[in-house]
Amino acid sequence: QEKLKMKMMLCAAALLSALAVNTATAMDQGDWLLRFGGSYVDPKSNNSEIVDVDSAASFTFNFSYMMTDNLAVELLAAWPFTHDITLKDGTKVAKTDHLPPTLSLQYHFAPQAKFQPYLGLGLNYTKFFNEKTVGPLEGSSLSLDSSFGLAGEVGADIMLNDKWFLNLSVRYINIETDATLDGGSLGKVKIDPWVYGGNIGFRF
Repeated sequence: QEKLKMKMMLCAAALLSALAVNTATAMDQGDWLLRFGGSYVDPKSNNSEIVDVDSAASFTFNFSYMMTDNLAVELLAAWPFTHDITLKDGTKVAKTDHLPPTLSLQYHFAPQAKFQPYLGLGLNYTKFFNEKTVGPLEGSSLSLDSSFGLAGEVGADIMLNDKWFLNLSVRYINIETDATLDGGSLGKVKIDPWVYGGNIGFRF
């Protein structure tokens, strides 16, 4: 009898503890989430018939607002990414900076769990600037137009406690720009990168 009561009390205590932890780590309507870390932008191959755009890494951060327990809106921002631009034979001919602000609607599948996967879909705006020609094209004027495109993401938040969490994400962003050199068209450059991110997050 006493052993049975003790086992029941221990089971009840363990269940209450699990529920308390689960509640403490839950994402709730009205929460703000800040994630900050780094991202690696990996453009597709064969960006155009003339040039290729190399990969780049930079500091990124994003804010999410939980509109409901499952739906969130997220704004992605970053420190500028710097990409080398090369000819098909690998000769570096230019470099450019870009900023990729992206607004997405996310669906969080398990906001009550410690492992919280989500999917997102949104709109990306990419601004190119600081275009600079080097090597065989040094002295020429390169211009890359801004780009609007769809962006998709899959990610997960891994709760460490009731405030802090780890985050991993993979995005695909449709980025296409019209390039001109000394006023002459070089055609469309299709960057369309995969973006891999790792972050530390804070809930408030």
